[in-house]
Amino acid sequence: MRGRIPQTAEVGRGSIVQSQGDDNRTPNRDAQTVIPLAVEELAISKRVVETGRVRIARVTHEREQQINELLSSESIDISRRPIGQHIDAMPAVREEGDTIVIPIVEEVLVLERRLILKEEVRVRRVRTTKSHQESVVLRHQEAVVTRLSAEPAIASESPQATEAPLQSNQEE
Repeated sequence: MRGRIPQTAEVGRGSIVQSQGDDNRTPNRDAQTVIPLAVEELAISKRVVETGRVRIARVTHEREQQINELLSSESIDISRRPIGQHIDAMPAVREEGDTIVIPIVEEVLVLERRLILKEEVRVRRVRTTKSHQESVVLRHQEAVVTRLSAEPAIASESPQATEAPLQSNQEE
């Protein structure tokens, strides 16, 4: 506020002093003395001040880790066994333990027709278990925070001299 506000103050016993402005210093008709009073004004301003900077970088680390795991696999063992035996009916496929027996039949022309069991094909499952080791690469990331100075670097100093990395939790 820059306008003038008349102020009234009491001076001595029974006399009143009133401020009416710089140009109006004449006593008014009731014999009052006019004294101008000072007015104080306040001006407030704000400004942005840079106090520092922060740089955040994401760093990826890799580490090798050995894995040990049992791997199972199945393979087939096939064997043929000649039989050469006369039979009356077609034999069925059967299982003997972990072996499947598949009969193979052949018709032979003789004065009469007969079935001859020519051979058997035996299919047996063989299970094996072996230990497998392999090296795998595992990655993890972390944030590295570096606080930078707000002041410009001095010509003799390198930019890295003003950087101070903050402590971070690193697992390697």
